[in-house]
Amino acid sequence: MASSTSGAGGSGGSAPVDDDAAILKVTNLDADGPGSLREALETPGPRIVVFEVGGIIDLNRARLNITEPFVTIAGQTAPSPGITLIRGGMRILTHDVRIQHLRFRMGDAGAAPASGFEPDVTTDGPSAYNIVIDHCSVAWGVDENLSVSGPRFDGPEGTSRRVTLSNNIIAEGLLESIHEKGSHSMGTLVHDHCTDVTVVGNLYAHNNERNPWYKGFATGAIVNNVVYNPGRWAMRLGPVLREWESSGVTPESPRVSVVGNYMRHGVDTMPGLPMVGTNSRGSAYLEDNIAVDARGEAVPIASPDIVVLAEKPVWPDGLVALPAASVVDHVLAHAGARPSDRDEVDLRIVADFVSGGGMFVNSQDEVGGYPTAEPTSRPLVVPTEDIEGWLESFSNEVE
Repeated sequence: MASSTSGAGGSGGSAPVDDDAAILKVTNLDADGPGSLREALETPGPRIVVFEVGGIIDLNRARLNITEPFVTIAGQTAPSPGITLIRGGMRILTHDVRIQHLRFRMGDAGAAPASGFEPDVTTDGPSAYNIVIDHCSVAWGVDENLSVSGPRFDGPEGTSRRVTLSNNIIAEGLLESIHEKGSHSMGTLVHDHCTDVTVVGNLYAHNNERNPWYKGFATGAIVNNVVYNPGRWAMRLGPVLREWESSGVTPESPRVSVVGNYMRHGVDTMPGLPMVGTNSRGSAYLEDNIAVDARGEAVPIASPDIVVLAEKPVWPDGLVALPAASVVDHVLAHAGARPSDRDEVDLRIVADFVSGGGMFVNSQDEVGGYPTAEPTSRPLVVPTEDIEGWLESFSNEVE
């Protein structure tokens, strides 16, 4: 990976894509059944999922679970306006997964508080490794928007690991919504013991917390991200000690390389909020980061209780960070599901950053509601060789 915006890479590597993988075509926008995305995800064996349709897939408060390994979901192959999933989330419970160029607009779906509907997009469990989520747009999560998760006490091999979140727009986690804990609005959680997690080239906007948050024992790199209008926390490092009391284990600090990021306050940001803070035992290597308030005046890069490391604790092979001074232009131009074919939500979020506008939202209905789009279709002629190059040609059209 030559830079933070050169596509999937980092700690997660990528799902194998070769000419022998099965090509599964999504031919309709149904939530399940023949020709659906769900059917393709449930099919065993190495496979590449491509789309002969574009439009909205309404999950109707259901979740897509990926349990079969060795899958690439190539949303870039869909005709304009691309693929948008609404009213539901996704859980990745297996390994060697690459997801590109999808939009997730989860929202509350009109559900009642404490109803159990708390959608997010997340990895989960001991089989979740070698995962890349690249060039996706994720908004209106009730729990987190986009996370790396699993059991707390089972060690680094018992939970998600080797995951890359790259070039995504991660925005507008719902604040006063239907989460059982009440007020929420979260960007990305990297759970306890999740290791080798790279968060690179993303735009975080209008999330109260977790932009991202690495918890106990977690390791990784936070590189070339733009964080706009965080609330209580921007980037947060540290375990929650009370969550470990029953285990008899004293959790270790996360160890994270924080390089080349840019943070700017917005209307909902606590005055003086630093880019990197800790609730307990946070440690980070810090290099070439920029943090400013809403007027452009400098604010602290890190809170005084962050332990500053002398060397990078983790760094993905081949990753070359962009200078922080150029990261805003690069991320605004390249992040999200279809940077050259953005939907109204992504256009509005990018415009918020440019203008200094926007604020937290409690429901998708406050910002125009769920998107609608007329279904589109086009046949795909799949080559017999160089499938990776063929997929890249579609990526080049939408990035």
